[in-house]
Amino acid sequence: QVNLAESGGGEVQAGESLRLACAASGRINSFAYMGWYRQAPGKERELVAYFSGKNTNYGESVKGRFTISRDKFYKTVWLQMNSLQPEDTAVYYCNAKVGSVDYWGQGTQVTVSS
Repeated sequence: QVNLAESGGGEVQAGESLRLACAASGRINSFAYMGWYRQAPGKERELVAYFSGKNTNYGESVKGRFTISRDKFYKTVWLQMNSLQPEDTAVYYCNAKVGSVDYWGQGTQVTVSS
């Protein structure tokens, strides 16, 4: 079993920054496929930033503002979010893929006020 523990959400003003963290634990030693999605009220869940092996992918709306990083053990990922805007308000979910199985964290709320 895999557990993903997220932290770092909160409420900020537009233009400010937040850093999210996701720590994986369980029977898997490392996670080559791991990253972040988000879901705003009334909208579908969307990709924010993701590691696919050694590659990174970003959602179009966050490119240039958000940066994903990870530890050398491939078990923790961080999401540095700069220049936050009200449209970034959402629940942010950590995701890890192992084969065909998706694991999700419980989500952390990010609220950006104007």
